[in-house]
Amino acid sequence: MADRPYHHGDLRSALLASAERTLAERGPAALSLRELAREAGVSHAAPGRHFKDKQALLDALALSGFQRLQAVLEQAVNTQNTAGADTEAYLLALARAYMGFALPNPALLDLMYARKHDSDISDQLAAAVGDLLAVVLNTIAEGQRSGEIGEGDPAAIAFTVASTLHGFASFSADNTVEDIDESLESVVSLLMTGLSPR
Repeated sequence: MADRPYHHGDLRSALLASAERTLAERGPAALSLRELAREAGVSHAAPGRHFKDKQALLDALALSGFQRLQAVLEQAVNTQNTAGADTEAYLLALARAYMGFALPNPALLDLMYARKHDSDISDQLAAAVGDLLAVVLNTIAEGQRSGEIGEGDPAAIAFTVASTLHGFASFSADNTVEDIDESLESVVSLLMTGLSPR
């Protein structure tokens, strides 16, 4: 058997893409750096240059997921900015964007929120979660400024909204929710009723 080359155009990205496919199809236990190297057509040692072990690969996948989800949420907010939307429309856009990412990627979402991450990357993951919450927090703070959301700690409110969206995504991924968009509208409407000034 001929030796496989060590170099690859963008090996890190190729490994992450392949790992994400494997994660979605067969779960985290099926991930193997050696198998990913074989699929990429490189030597079995080549992935070690980017990931010291399987856990480092999983951590990188989780971090990538958070970064992609944040980009999706920011795009949803920016779209609403151009439409002159009210706070409920912003929250519904965020909710739809969250579902649009979460539902096709349940295994990745599970990995993102797993507690078993290496301590070397925990600060980066914590920052990524913070950045994600900041998108929701900005919407809540703007809703408070406009008088559409009542007084209170905007961070606590944002955490409540984000937790609701994540819970809804978990139920939806298990096919518990029949009409996702209609149910999502109801959930956001109920959230706004609870968040409105008294």
